[in-house]
Amino acid sequence: MILLYPSLRVAYIDVVEDRVGEKQIETAYYSTLVKVALNKDSESAGPVQNLDQVIYRIKLPGPAILGEGKPENQNHAIIFTRGEGLQTIDMNQDNYMEEALKMRNLLQEFLTEDGIRQPSILGVREHIFTGSVSSLAWFMSNQEHSFVTIGQRLLANPLKVRFHYGHPDVFDRLFHLTRGGVSKASRSINLSEDIFAGFNSTLRGGNVTHHEYVQVGKGRDVGLNQISKFEAKVANGNGEQTLSRDIYRLGHRFDFFRMLSCYFTTVGFYFSTLLTVFTVYVFLYGRLYLALSGLEEGLATQRKFSHNHALQVALASQSLVQLGFLMALPMMMEIGLEKGFGKALSEFIMMNLQLASVFFTFSLGTKTHYYGRMLLHGGAQYRSTGRGFVVFHAKFAENYRLYSRSHFVKGIELMTLLIVYQLFGQTSHSTIAYIFVTSSMWFLVLTWLFAPFLFNPSGFEWAKILDDWSDWNKWISNRGGIGVSPEKSWESWWEIEQEHLKHTGTLGIIFEIILSLRFFIYQYGLVYQLTITNNNKSIVVYLISWLVILVMLVILKIISVGRRRFGANFQLFFRLIKFMIFVSFFAILVVLIVLLHMTIKDILVCFLAFLPTGWGILLIAQACRPLFRVTGLWGSVRALARAYEVIMGMLLFTPITVLSWFPFVSEFQTRMLFNQAFSRGLQISRILGGQKKERAASTKD
Repeated sequence: MILLYPSLRVAYIDVVEDRVGEKQIETAYYSTLVKVALNKDSESAGPVQNLDQVIYRIKLPGPAILGEGKPENQNHAIIFTRGEGLQTIDMNQDNYMEEALKMRNLLQEFLTEDGIRQPSILGVREHIFTGSVSSLAWFMSNQEHSFVTIGQRLLANPLKVRFHYGHPDVFDRLFHLTRGGVSKASRSINLSEDIFAGFNSTLRGGNVTHHEYVQVGKGRDVGLNQISKFEAKVANGNGEQTLSRDIYRLGHRFDFFRMLSCYFTTVGFYFSTLLTVFTVYVFLYGRLYLALSGLEEGLATQRKFSHNHALQVALASQSLVQLGFLMALPMMMEIGLEKGFGKALSEFIMMNLQLASVFFTFSLGTKTHYYGRMLLHGGAQYRSTGRGFVVFHAKFAENYRLYSRSHFVKGIELMTLLIVYQLFGQTSHSTIAYIFVTSSMWFLVLTWLFAPFLFNPSGFEWAKILDDWSDWNKWISNRGGIGVSPEKSWESWWEIEQEHLKHTGTLGIIFEIILSLRFFIYQYGLVYQLTITNNNKSIVVYLISWLVILVMLVILKIISVGRRRFGANFQLFFRLIKFMIFVSFFAILVVLIVLLHMTIKDILVCFLAFLPTGWGILLIAQACRPLFRVTGLWGSVRALARAYEVIMGMLLFTPITVLSWFPFVSEFQTRMLFNQAFSRGLQISRILGGQKKERAASTKD
């Protein structure tokens, strides 16, 4: 049977049109089961697929897809299954012959009572076989291994809060067929269909267990971009869980201890992650307020605050949390239990030498961004990660599109706060105190800004950098429009990045505006630190700072109108006018600097004060998009946004370019982060690439 029909396709939509003569009677849609036979063609060397017309089919109500594709397919496929047990396998999973021999024992577990009832879902562990590709694959493999073994073991017994966390699990088919299927497929609500199957099973009287004598192979993500997309999908799914009725009902029906266990095994982890990053913002803005208002200086001179060694020790210990070390603790415990604690210690040291703390700190930002956005605005979408074995160089523009809003913007904001605190904070006068207060935050900033390039294959290779720069310039300059993909044009990508604001509610818009007001409060505190104000605390100083911002916005408006009217037909003339505007603007700045006797610190403070304010204006304009479209200012908003994207791109690209000048940086990165086979492949590709260039040059000669 396997040789004749090695493949069965389910949930395949078949369209049947019944006609009488030339008149169409009915168009019907069916979910069908099709078997594929591989027959040897006598005239050709390869196999030929023969589809056998329709084994079974079930009529659908219409052509519309009712829910999310993946869970909807699973619920369609369950109709064509037989027997009492049903095992769902993901496409990135594999099985082993010896594990198939244990299936008889596993199915017997359905007949044993676990607690007060028989199980409805049998959970099994997973064997991650992709850990040797790169350091990132190794981190993910160990993290996933701890989650699907010691984590699931604890959730199942004694906590009794294990749900359905993966797709090697075996379902009681008759139980779930009468209770809504194995997946919850409501569109844009239940993205994480696997855990909602466990919620549904538990709420309807089922019981989920875990068994470790059976395992299924699984391939995890091996590249940073793949991993980040997966983390974004899971974070969005947890945001949906936070707002779902299922979690609400579970929380009301669990006893106190199971309720706490349920919270910390699902949405609680992501909520605490959100609070961790939120605390960093509150801490920095709070310290900055103390520094700019003069309260920090007053507190530092008081006797009871002059000896604060205990506070410094506490700040040093909390940095361990922000560096991500505690996130690796369950992983080390699992390795210690299975391989010995000596092996766990050696692997822990090796992982940190291969920058595991950088990876986990970067993942912290991914989880926080997408979970927080989901809570504020909704609109979660399924993200295809690929999960292939191929590790390839991602271009700078691709990394920028993927991490701009989740990491780069936040990293630059925190870096700005740290620089201002260094300029005006009292702690900066004491080197040890400043290190204790800000070291973990500087680590967080550098990780969020440069981890995508650090873990990028050939990320510091000069030839790749030149190609990336050319691709970045082309992408940032291209105009958007109908049919232009986000990969081809910055404008198209920028429009898509605001999709969540188009469909959010009034409350989400209000929260977005309130959060953006922090930049104006920050500007208010900073402009009074300029020496040219002579300690004048009048509100006029703040209003004059807004006058400077308005002048800059008018210049951007002129450039935007000029590009629209003269950019196509009078390119040279328009560029000359733009050059003269910028020269005049900088000449006026130089005159003002000389007349007002501004110091270098004043110039830096002006830059640090006005740059975040413009970003705050941009965020509010995006949230109030219909209003700015009506007033005709949307073109100016787009021009301002493009200017900020260019500035951020230059800030990120400059240090990468400097490091790529030194050949040993690229060599060190390759040997440290990737396995020997991949490193050897990169070296061979460089040699072949050099030979191709030499041949091309000789051909031209």
